[in-house]
Amino acid sequence: MEAVKPGLGFLTGGGNMGARIRAHDWSHSPLGPIDGWPGSLRSALSLVLNSKFPCYLGWGPEFTILHNDAYQPLLGEKCALGRPLREVWPEAWDTIGPIVARALAGEASYFEDLPLILERHGYREQTYYTFSYSPVRADDGSVGGILCTVIETTAKVQAIAELQEKEDALRHLNERLAHQAAAHAADRDRLWRISQDVMAAASLATGRFLTVNPAFSDTFGWSEHEATSVPFMDLVHPDDKQDVAQHMQVLAGGTPLVRYENRVMHKDGSHRWVSWTIVPEGELLYGVARDITAERQQREALRQAEDALRQSQKMEAVGQLTGGLAHDFNNMLAGVAGHLELMKLKLRLGQTADLGERIDTALGATQRAAALTHRLLAFSRRQALDPKPTDVNTLVASMMDLVTHTAGPSIKLETRLATSLWTTFCDPNQLESALLNLANNARDAMPDGGLLLIETSNVVLDEAAAAHHPGLRAGEHVAISVSDNGSGMTPDVLARAFDPFFTTKPLGRGTGLGLSMVYGFATQSHGHVRISSEAGLGTTVRLTLPRHVAGDQETQPRHPDAAPDGGQGKGVVMVVDDEENIRAVMAEVLGMHGYTVALAADAHAALRQLHAGLAPDLLVTDIGLPGGMNGRQLADIARAHWPQLPVLLVTGYAEGTVMKNEPLPPQMELLVKPFAMNALLARVRALVSRR
Repeated sequence: MEAVKPGLGFLTGGGNMGARIRAHDWSHSPLGPIDGWPGSLRSALSLVLNSKFPCYLGWGPEFTILHNDAYQPLLGEKCALGRPLREVWPEAWDTIGPIVARALAGEASYFEDLPLILERHGYREQTYYTFSYSPVRADDGSVGGILCTVIETTAKVQAIAELQEKEDALRHLNERLAHQAAAHAADRDRLWRISQDVMAAASLATGRFLTVNPAFSDTFGWSEHEATSVPFMDLVHPDDKQDVAQHMQVLAGGTPLVRYENRVMHKDGSHRWVSWTIVPEGELLYGVARDITAERQQREALRQAEDALRQSQKMEAVGQLTGGLAHDFNNMLAGVAGHLELMKLKLRLGQTADLGERIDTALGATQRAAALTHRLLAFSRRQALDPKPTDVNTLVASMMDLVTHTAGPSIKLETRLATSLWTTFCDPNQLESALLNLANNARDAMPDGGLLLIETSNVVLDEAAAAHHPGLRAGEHVAISVSDNGSGMTPDVLARAFDPFFTTKPLGRGTGLGLSMVYGFATQSHGHVRISSEAGLGTTVRLTLPRHVAGDQETQPRHPDAAPDGGQGKGVVMVVDDEENIRAVMAEVLGMHGYTVALAADAHAALRQLHAGLAPDLLVTDIGLPGGMNGRQLADIARAHWPQLPVLLVTGYAEGTVMKNEPLPPQMELLVKPFAMNALLARVRALVSRR
């Protein structure tokens, strides 16, 4: 049985919400600390938490919400616990506000199938509810709050409306048939003869047409005698027979009206698509049909045209991607090649005074190329991630000085960080990069200044809500929103916002990969990103990441790669990489700093050296190795024989299933290519020293 803290017995049996109420920090809420809650509030809340019926309690001057587990699905993506009622449902306040006021005055209310337009999943929808509002008395006899018991009846109301629509159609048809039956026989015969629609009467008992009108013969080529001489199922396309037979069973069961489409055989052997409306009368069936063959052909032609258009759009996107990539890389390569050629010329002339500046410029171009590659890998969900339990509030707080400096004095920066925010599981460095990208976009959207707001919140998604967010699973998530009140986006810009190399910024102000990188990071982290924007009204980008399920694990701190202190290293480092140039430069740098280096071009060569007696203090291996064994497999085999061996994995991207969205084992770290030699030395020194 669940242990309850003394004085909190009124939360017993409260399920998940009871636990959340106990864990919630109420000290800054209008209700005050939970130990000081009055007896009337405790009694009412105990009743709410133990109810199997969806209900909530709104207490105090702001009607602070306390609800039970059964009410949670009605909230959709919203988090209501501890929030004022008006803040939870602002879109419906014009309707429920007067009801709340009557409850506050001591008057109970009951409503059945009340229509409300709510925004529970990021969009507005028509909903219906049956609920009651009852005043709850405080200890002094005044109204201290309201109790709402509620059930959503949207599906019922919609079903009744749909049924009513069908009944109206049937009634209209029956009235039409009754009117026709009451008319003169000659008029009925005339209508039967001149109608453009196919008409037929059939017997359920015999399965044959009793009569067909001239339009039937014109459409299918069969005379009335031919059509009534065979079972009507003989004229149905073989692939449609089972479906038509099921509709006949439905009609035989008393259903008043059935509509369906099927193919009917023409006398020449071809088939025509027909849309039927069938009404039973005893064992007789009266059917009216319309030839829709041309419509079906047009639909198929349209579908093919749409497929061709989608293919064209894909090729346009590929062209835009490769064109933008080629443009940016050519610029960077031109800078590198130009400075290298200039250095070669100056060395030949003995002019070495500014070689350091030239080298720094070339290195800067290679770093920009690396950043571009990382953004492309993020967009394609192929970047190497180093995920770990991450406290988003702490990460956001650590970025504030950088964001403030980047935004400039004309931008006001605000944060609204949720208390008791759940831990998420992601690569904190990539999350920080994503948030900086969003903050920079927000700054650029406010050239004359404005408000930049960063918010965090806990979000619980049910199956229906998760279905509206591709990539997300139902359950608990952490949401991070970056909002501005700047220029916003037009619908056409919003539709292309995540496209690679698409940008509305002036030439030279952006690569067009920022949002596509955020999209790729979110998707690769099993999350989702969504943009809400309107021209002139600002933009909100909401990043949703799954909650870290192992809540007892502490968030791992992030240690940036620092420059080595210049001291000489001690120890043996095995370097495994199939690129000879990369092996050579790593070996030379490590050797210059005092390490003994053993080299191998693939995993098998490395294992032969290890089994021959080599005892390295550190294994540095590329992940993408030839020969059927990758670097992660090499590391796992080596650690199985030498459990204390530290490993530094090196990679240019996340190769297939080698790098999963899961934490690396202890004493195993990841370094992404291309990297600075200082970063390599810092990682090597740290791993060797911790052994």
